[in-house]
Amino acid sequence: MKAVYFERFGGPEVLQFGDLPDPIPAAGEIIVDVAAASVNAADWKFRSGHYARHSQANFPLIPGRDFSGQVSALGRGIDDLKVGDAVFGVLEAGREGTYAEKLATKAAIVAKKPQALSHVQAAAVALTGLTAVNAIADTLKLQRGETILIQGGAGGVAGFAIQFAKHLGARVITTASAANRDYVLDLGADQVIDYNAQDFTSVVSGCDAVFDTVGGEVAQKSFAVLKPGGRAAFIASGVEAPKPTRSDVVALRPPVERSRRAMERVAQLVETEAVRPPAIKVYPLSQAVEAHRLSESRHFRGKLVFQLR
Repeated sequence: MKAVYFERFGGPEVLQFGDLPDPIPAAGEIIVDVAAASVNAADWKFRSGHYARHSQANFPLIPGRDFSGQVSALGRGIDDLKVGDAVFGVLEAGREGTYAEKLATKAAIVAKKPQALSHVQAAAVALTGLTAVNAIADTLKLQRGETILIQGGAGGVAGFAIQFAKHLGARVITTASAANRDYVLDLGADQVIDYNAQDFTSVVSGCDAVFDTVGGEVAQKSFAVLKPGGRAAFIASGVEAPKPTRSDVVALRPPVERSRRAMERVAQLVETEAVRPPAIKVYPLSQAVEAHRLSESRHFRGKLVFQLR
């Protein structure tokens, strides 16, 4: 099979495009012919060696966490999927490998692809959807009538989160560049703060919740806009949430559940049109170096997706 892989950690230039052996399904696994795989910030962090201490795999390593495609083979014990089914999903925690024409994954953590979505669109909402739903509903437990600040609104996860928070009945404030103002307003944001022109801490206060997808100084400053008893969730600050700068608020690090139930939850939100796919820039798999350079720059809107079929 054709795949993108690397044989040492480093910058985008370590990515190679070539042939690797086809995967073989273990018991409880399926083989998916990958039609699309999305690019996530975790991918270039994995490639750069950020997660090297957690990885027990040997080189070559294939990046990528989420995908959409068609079942092409079944391992032992699979009776709830069949060859030819269109599925989408996210690989189990600690596993990478979607930048390839084929992948093996546990059948129990994939779901049927929403019929209304192309494979490219399904890949674009897989990990972003799981992350946003886990953060907004399960971790922050956002309620109707509450106000939430979502940092980095034009990104894939944040864009899904804006729509989902509005679906839940919350008031949504987000940060974005002036170029992305109309985009995030169209997603449902009630108020947009241009992070290049304004310090959000001077504009916003009294929020019930914050969802930070940016990290760094933005994450630390986010505590300032919370009301007493407020809670903040962080996905760009490492494996643990940053320590609060105040004693009257809570900092949380959302888990990302991998299960069919969780994927079906994302699918339902899309099928009921509560959430729509983000803006998508499509690449062939052979242009992984260029896609990673853009992803690492963070200067893009929505999602980057490889289209394989």
